[in-house]
Amino acid sequence: MIRGLSPDDWTWVSALNAANETETSPLTQARFDHMLGQSLVSWAAGERDAFLIVFDQGAAYESANFLWFRERYLRFAYVDRIIVAHEARGRGIARDLYERLFREVHAAQFDKVVCEVNFEPPNPASDALHQRLGFTEVGRAVLENGKGVRYLCRSLGGASDP
Repeated sequence: MIRGLSPDDWTWVSALNAANETETSPLTQARFDHMLGQSLVSWAAGERDAFLIVFDQGAAYESANFLWFRERYLRFAYVDRIIVAHEARGRGIARDLYERLFREVHAAQFDKVVCEVNFEPPNPASDALHQRLGFTEVGRAVLENGKGVRYLCRSLGGASDP
């Protein structure tokens, strides 16, 4: 079951995010509320198995990674975070969320979905998932916090921009 995220989900989302901060980033309730208000897509899977937050290029969002894509592409859906609870991994939840995202944003005339995955510290499970889903590397950066990221893009077909 996939449903929309709401501010009422804060308690479990914050716990799940905190358990995965090495791969993502800290999340305050104020930031979560802002993200929900700016998101193109914000979904929960299962009762508390996973969540996904996605922005389009026009979002009021100041993440260095998001801004990297905005400097390069005119139109895109940016996956800020997709986190699956440890006990729910291996059931295809992340794949299901991504496949629904691909369908919905393609129907809305987006031709690419973008995200970043850490190479420092390494995130091999995320690397493998994104490779299986057809993402390709389009750039790299080392962030102020010392994390190294690979910028990834999945083309959905259709019109193309830079």
